[in-house]
Amino acid sequence: MNKKKSGAKTFIGMVIVAILAVVLANPQWLPLSEELKNSITETERGAMIFTHDAKATAAQLVTLALALCVVWLSYQVLKLILRLIGKRGNRTRTVTEMLAGLIKYLAVIVAVVWGLTILGVNTGTVLAGVGIIGLIVGFGAQSLIEDIITGAFIIFENQYSVGDIIVLDDVRGVVRSIGVRTTVIEDDGGNLKVVNNSDIRNFQNRSRENSLAIIICAVSYDSDLRRLEKLMREALPGTQRNHPDLYLSDIRYMGVDELADSGVNLKFSVFTSEESFFQARRALNRDVKLLLDDNGFEIPFPQVVVHQGN
Repeated sequence: MNKKKSGAKTFIGMVIVAILAVVLANPQWLPLSEELKNSITETERGAMIFTHDAKATAAQLVTLALALCVVWLSYQVLKLILRLIGKRGNRTRTVTEMLAGLIKYLAVIVAVVWGLTILGVNTGTVLAGVGIIGLIVGFGAQSLIEDIITGAFIIFENQYSVGDIIVLDDVRGVVRSIGVRTTVIEDDGGNLKVVNNSDIRNFQNRSRENSLAIIICAVSYDSDLRRLEKLMREALPGTQRNHPDLYLSDIRYMGVDELADSGVNLKFSVFTSEESFFQARRALNRDVKLLLDDNGFEIPFPQVVVHQGN
């Protein structure tokens, strides 16, 4: 509820500020002296944004308020429709969220132009001035334009969608939203990282394929490797039943990974979803440890050997 109120205040505030900026920039609106008003030439009057001597009447103000309400309600209805459409899937949700952001900016523009027209402003002159200002601002807002263009390519090329798990630099998290300018990523701790779209490079999308959880477990050099490998062939099939919510396959014994200093390193793996990757890896560690314990295989650990002289 607070979020909706904040959005409404932001929208109305943006519109009011834009209208006041245009209105106060017009000399006819300001309380000028008669001498100064008479000194304004016809050419200068034609260039002014007001089509008449600007005096906001009560009817104009009421009409302005109603117009803002109409634009705001129309925006809310369109946003609700897009939200309902976005429930069909992550890909659809990604596109509808970006469209909702574009519609928000468009609604502000429509409200400003409509409001100025109600106040008697020559919108043609305003739009011409906005075009020139936009050209000037464009040179200084190249990063903003780059963010918008990059965001569009991310959506159209389907590089990632809302709900996908991506790895970007040192952050691994779920994509919560893709806006016109930024992407919001939530990490495993619930922290939100906001990244400009143009800064998203060399990332990994971990949600397109199943993930492979891998662990390394050591056994002592005294272990009978042949008996251990026979045990693995017999015990590992059917292990998916132990964790059907985590494992997408049976545990697989991948062989001897390394002859380490204190033991023989064995590699095990299991397929899982990226959402359950860490939980599946912990379960895999536990299952292998219990399997070795139950069959008498020792997992080595650092020990200190002391030799006492005669």
